[in-house]
Amino acid sequence: QVQLAESGGGSVQAGGSLRLSCTASEDTSSNYCMAWFRQGPREEREEEREGLATIYTSTGLTYYSDSAKGRFTISHDNAKNTLYLHMTTLKPEDSAVYYCAAAPALWPCQPYYYGMEYWGEGTPVTVSS
Repeated sequence: QVQLAESGGGSVQAGGSLRLSCTASEDTSSNYCMAWFRQGPREEREEEREGLATIYTSTGLTYYSDSAKGRFTISHDNAKNTLYLHMTTLKPEDSAVYYCAAAPALWPCQPYYYGMEYWGEGTPVTVSS
């Protein structure tokens, strides 16, 4: 059972940046699909979480949703078993609770809710205009 713990959320003004972190309790450096999702006020059920980005830890191959392309960057520090999401040019509509998720050996590695096996508790991000 992998436990995931997010951090780095907070309040920021529009146009600002944040870097979210997610530390895993076990080694995720090999053959893990690591992902970031978010759940805003319009998504009532966790199954509606919006998938943003993934990274396959063995290869570093990344995938981005249209919402994330160009503004968000996902990365993984294999030595620290820590996943990151660097977010830039933030907008009020980016306000949400951000979750990291993990799935061993998931391929294709894409941010599909039902493909993920482990979830963190989330970290809130508020972007003010």
